[in-house]
Amino acid sequence: MNLSMGKGYDYLSWKNFRFGSDSILASFRYSRYRKLLEEVSKTMPNYQSFIEDFIHRTYTIGGSIIFPKENSINRARGVNPFIKDRWDLTLECIRRYYKNDSSPLYETLVKNKEFFDLFIDFKGYVDFFYLQDCVSTDYQSVIFWIGDGDLSKNPMPKTVDEYLLWIEKQLDFVSKRNKRIELEIQL
Repeated sequence: MNLSMGKGYDYLSWKNFRFGSDSILASFRYSRYRKLLEEVSKTMPNYQSFIEDFIHRTYTIGGSIIFPKENSINRARGVNPFIKDRWDLTLECIRRYYKNDSSPLYETLVKNKEFFDLFIDFKGYVDFFYLQDCVSTDYQSVIFWIGDGDLSKNPMPKTVDEYLLWIEKQLDFVSKRNKRIELEIQL
């Protein structure tokens, strides 16, 4: 898949696909999470520095992915109350899509069938995008960064400890994914 760079809406394209890049990691630093973030900030000497470090470490190739712009998966995962932009839960929805199982993103993923068909199956998708550190070694399950992956509950971190674990798991993932990509480039 050799992407072509364009302008405006068509800034990334391949064949009949138009892609948008997306940060797949989230710190939930928005005002609607203010109460939890105020609690988190009380536990550290410099919360601003903590967030800047997170952004610096995650806004890399390993912290990004592409999705088709039409029938936006990116938008659907961000606004869905059972996903809330969590990559682990998004990937679980993609895993279920390949098994033809329902999920909060199933309808959006079905609208992107042509894209997902490119990878044949879940393993193909995971391997193409270097997501092996998000799944079990047999590709049968997604590794959830917090919680148990229940797609019927609010998926947000609820305590300071859970939030900090969430951040730690994402940083571990992006570090490993960056290394996988770097090794592939060197081959």
